[in-house]
Amino acid sequence: MTVPVTSVRETAVRSLRAAGTATGQLVGGLGTAVRGLGVLVLLALAAVTAPVGAGLLLAPLALRALHALAGRERERLSRRGVEIVPPDPPPTRLRSAWGDPTTRRELAWLVRHGTLGLLLGLLGLLLPVCAFRDTTFPLWWPLIPEDATTTSIGVGTAHSWLDALTATLLGVGWTAILLGLGPGMARLQAAPARRLLAAGPDTDLSLRVAELTATRAAALDAHATELRRIERSLHDGAQNRLVSVTVLLGAARRMAARDPAGADELLERAQSAAEQALAELRSVARGILPPVLADRGLAGALSGLAADCAVPCRVETDVPHRCAASVEATAYFVVAEALTNIAKHSGAGRASVTVRGRGGRLRLLVEDDGRGGADEDGGSGLTGIRRRVAALDGTFRLTSPPGGPTALEVELRCEG
Repeated sequence: MTVPVTSVRETAVRSLRAAGTATGQLVGGLGTAVRGLGVLVLLALAAVTAPVGAGLLLAPLALRALHALAGRERERLSRRGVEIVPPDPPPTRLRSAWGDPTTRRELAWLVRHGTLGLLLGLLGLLLPVCAFRDTTFPLWWPLIPEDATTTSIGVGTAHSWLDALTATLLGVGWTAILLGLGPGMARLQAAPARRLLAAGPDTDLSLRVAELTATRAAALDAHATELRRIERSLHDGAQNRLVSVTVLLGAARRMAARDPAGADELLERAQSAAEQALAELRSVARGILPPVLADRGLAGALSGLAADCAVPCRVETDVPHRCAASVEATAYFVVAEALTNIAKHSGAGRASVTVRGRGGRLRLLVEDDGRGGADEDGGSGLTGIRRRVAALDGTFRLTSPPGGPTALEVELRCEG
């Protein structure tokens, strides 16, 4: 039975993509693993010097470094799509931390990540380098000195094309290892964090429950507000236009026999009212889910918003895959409202919109060089943005000191 070429190509693309993602995860974990090794050394130094008193001074610093590094690892894995429910903030005082379960779990993670995680991260960094070096060796081996090492592992010297091709076989082997074991290595590196940095069974999750309750309330609030907006738009706009059309058509019908010219004028007015009602209905429909998102995607829709903005605006998007329709619609409305605020209130000379999609997250950054001082309570629509984002369990941050600049950051879970 022959295997379709398309199926082979898709399998190869999936394998390459998985290996690339795994390499990024391993190298990202290498950064925290190197820091983790430093924190391990600091903790060991504090333990060794504790009898003479110096360790008691180092211990609070080491604990703060431990908690900060664990928090950084949670954020890193969250950006990669691994949801880790954080525990309650651990104590930094030595006496309290001694019996704190969160601190003990973070210590256990640190030992594993600073040793095995470091080794896996180094492999994730070196394997692609070795694979590229050995695979391409025949292209440049005549340029190297005669006594230079042939392979990346320091074995053999190249004296002929056969030696060079042997190095290529080793490069193919490195590539096969990376493709076959890379994703598993990434999962193995992240496993201690998944198990030990998440909230344990003895952690009080009441804060998380309260947060989710507030998020659900915000979602219902945003939904109710949107329904009221649609109802007002239909009642005050399209419905009134259609009533006018009905009245004008009835009057024209009654006048058709005795005053054809007057009836024709009424029909023209009815046609104009019907066209206005159609325009209002289209506007309401665009407000529910802009069709430009389906036609041009998020990047094209945001470029259209920037082109219509009164302030010169630069858009930069890097979203490899389409997100869920609700996520893209929320991102569109966030940027639309933000650019409207910039044009009306900021006095800015330029603005920028940056969109990134990585690790199951969609990040928006809208910046301007205006006067700053943006306030959610000032009727600028920022409260509506926050509610829309909260409805999708996203995060919203606003930085707008007096004098500027202003930066609005939104992060949404990109499922789809």
